[in-house]
Amino acid sequence: MINTESFEFESVYHIFSHVNGKELIFREELNYQFFLKQLDKYIIPIADIYAYCLLPNHFHLLLRFKNIEVVNAEDEHHSLMKNLGNFLNSYAKAFNKKYNRKGALFLNAIKRKKITDEKYLLKVLHYIHNNPFNHGLVNKFDQWKHSSYNSYLNLKKDSKLNRMEIMQYFDSLEVFVNYHQSSIEYDFLI
Repeated sequence: MINTESFEFESVYHIFSHVNGKELIFREELNYQFFLKQLDKYIIPIADIYAYCLLPNHFHLLLRFKNIEVVNAEDEHHSLMKNLGNFLNSYAKAFNKKYNRKGALFLNAIKRKKITDEKYLLKVLHYIHNNPFNHGLVNKFDQWKHSSYNSYLNLKKDSKLNRMEIMQYFDSLEVFVNYHQSSIEYDFLI
């Protein structure tokens, strides 16, 4: 069950959104690049990004919010939500301008599910990285270039992802790869 619970500092979330209607939110390579640029600009200051996957009509993020300074606890959710809203609005405005379109690009609610334990975290990681395969976009999930998976394969290369946080759950890169190639029951989607 996906809910719209309040965001909390220092908590991990699976966040996703879908295009409003039957359009695409990523029509060409430059769209993917711009989305990631805006992600860096708006989300890196407030969250550690563990994983992402950008598909033609929706996206998935796995992130942990940082503890940022707010006036009171009630501002916690609103502060984080404002940054997420600014992020999506900045992308939508640029997209609408580029393609001469009007109206909402994304569905109204930012869907999110709080990650409550290690097992769930790893299942969501697997789900996000396998999403292009599950949607029939590629024959093998690692062929999709708009996902964070391949960034994990070269840990020596700089990345804005917090890969070390995730890699602590795997004894080696080989175990990480094998886990992603295994079949996982996505019971959290029920």
